Amino acid sequence: MFEKILIASRGEIALRIHRACRDLGISTVAVHSTADEDAMHVRLADESVCIGPPQAQDSYLNMPAIVSACEISGASAIHPGYGFLSENAKFAEIVQEHGLTFIGPSPEHIRLMGDKIEAKKTVQALGIPVVPGSEGAVTSDDETKAIANEIGYPVLLKAASGGGGRGMQIVRQESHLLGALSTARSESKMAFGDDTIYMEKFLERPRHIEIQILADGQGKAIHLGERDCSLQRRHQKVLEEAPSPALSPDLRNEIGGTVARAMEKIKYKGVGTVEFLYENGEFYFIEMNTRIQVEHPVTEMITGLDLIVEQIRIADDQPLSLTQDDVLITGHAIECRINAENPKTFLPSPGLVTHYHPPGGPGIRVDSSLYTDYVIPPYYDSLVGKLIVHGRTRKDCLMRLQRALQEFVIEGVETTIPLFSDLLQQEDIRTGNYHIRWLENYLNLT
Repeated sequence: MFEKILIASRGEIALRIHRACRDLGISTVAVHSTADEDAMHVRLADESVCIGPPQAQDSYLNMPAIVSACEISGASAIHPGYGFLSENAKFAEIVQEHGLTFIGPSPEHIRLMGDKIEAKKTVQALGIPVVPGSEGAVTSDDETKAIANEIGYPVLLKAASGGGGRGMQIVRQESHLLGALSTARSESKMAFGDDTIYMEKFLERPRHIEIQILADGQGKAIHLGERDCSLQRRHQKVLEEAPSPALSPDLRNEIGGTVARAMEKIKYKGVGTVEFLYENGEFYFIEMNTRIQVEHPVTEMITGLDLIVEQIRIADDQPLSLTQDDVLITGHAIECRINAENPKTFLPSPGLVTHYHPPGGPGIRVDSSLYTDYVIPPYYDSLVGKLIVHGRTRKDCLMRLQRALQEFVIEGVETTIPLFSDLLQQEDIRTGNYHIRWLENYLNLT
């Protein structure tokens, strides 16, 4: 097992990784920008190294500085968390070239799944269902029109290197198609340096279902059930739950087994999440994330597993310690992403936290790096914590979540806690009858 791991991330996930390392008896090194010198994971780590000024490109995206921090501290492995360099194949290669371990999949698998077109081709060949659309990039106006007419309007134009809704355009009629294609290419080029666009059938009211997998790179993989991430705002997840209110155990095992077998075939290594749109009883692959997810705690709550610990063990070339039959799903879990934002306008609200009091009691978990007198910097994502609640049933979970939100106190900055309290009063949320456009409709964003 590794003796020392460098954590190449920040915020709640950096603290989460530190705790998993401590549970395994592993020393930690926290890297940080000058804006994060008072961060909780920096305070708790065994060592810390400043890697640059506040701007991410000069610190958390600074590959030479991070590798140098490993050499200075003697860390033998790097855990990238999520965001920043977690899905950067070049970084994973550099880490390996320096004789270090990247706690994640191979650069080849990161690169493969980072290219949305190649990922779609790959999983389709492995038996995973995909959304009808172009087989690759759309290149000419005539081809674009022909494919759209074949699969039927509305259609969705998507950036091959994209994510987060950038380079994405919905087209409902042919007269708007070419203009939308030009816009999508421009957005994709600006955001990702790549203007490659492909086309899919646009689904009107699907749910967003994702399958969590563990694979040891030695031809063995298992799934840990699904998460329902359908409550989204501008393609960003807001609330996640597991299991999904829409899936039966048989359907869960069917799609989960399909994904696990596919990961075995390509000898995938590490944790991964295969994401689908689900509508009218059918699954359609949209992408795979080759890292730990923000919403991983809901899976941990219903399975009793520590996904970060499993990540580290797999990176240490240990075989999976579980079989599929060992995975037992118990109860229900919901996660609310707490952002430092105005709950109505969603404008960021960085600043001094004058009072912080997390909720407690049975089934309550808070993943956050906040503390009283901490200053939330304005340079990074506004996620400041995650409230995760577990209950015997979904109804029990919702009741417990309502209590936890009432107890949760973050003063000095605005947060999205009131939004979740409001959502719990809505009948569709209480019954689980929602889809990926429900929240934006509710917020009058469409």
